[in-house]
Amino acid sequence: MILPVYAYGSPVLKKVAEVITAEYAGLSQLISDMFETMWAADGVGLAAPQIGLAIRLFVMDARVYSEEDPALKDFKKVFINAHILERTGEEELIQEGCLSIPNIHEDILRPGRIRIQYLDEDFAEHDEWYEGMVARIIQHEYDHLDGILFPELLSPLKKRLLKGKLRDISTGKITVKYRMVFPLKK
Repeated sequence: MILPVYAYGSPVLKKVAEVITAEYAGLSQLISDMFETMWAADGVGLAAPQIGLAIRLFVMDARVYSEEDPALKDFKKVFINAHILERTGEEELIQEGCLSIPNIHEDILRPGRIRIQYLDEDFAEHDEWYEGMVARIIQHEYDHLDGILFPELLSPLKKRLLKGKLRDISTGKITVKYRMVFPLKK
């Protein structure tokens, strides 16, 4: 089932997400719905807070980048209770967007390599290193679990320049091809 995406300004996007257990009700269906929602919106990652749930869960599908990096041809993963342990490597400015902040893309500075511990959909433990585009997507989605949205990583000037556009998103004065929940829509 395709779920609505919560827009910028929604309180759930600012909450620190909670750890979940394997007994979390409907987890398998939720994961399936998150992938379906992400694909319907042409996203490459989706965190649970973006669909209104303050839990430590995100999904990603980096297969769209497999032309540039053939190692990504099968890269579709679920991250539960993830914790980034290390961020290393040269920092790069790369343009990012977000399904909760449609029609805005900005250059964000992030380290090129990360080490992350997480549980997969079967609650198997993983401790892995990622780099490049996968590391970037993970860091973006991970930020959602800590209540951080990419505009917060911009300079004060950039934030001021985006203020009107962000207000329009919160109030629903935008056009998107997927369902959204707008916190300030009247």
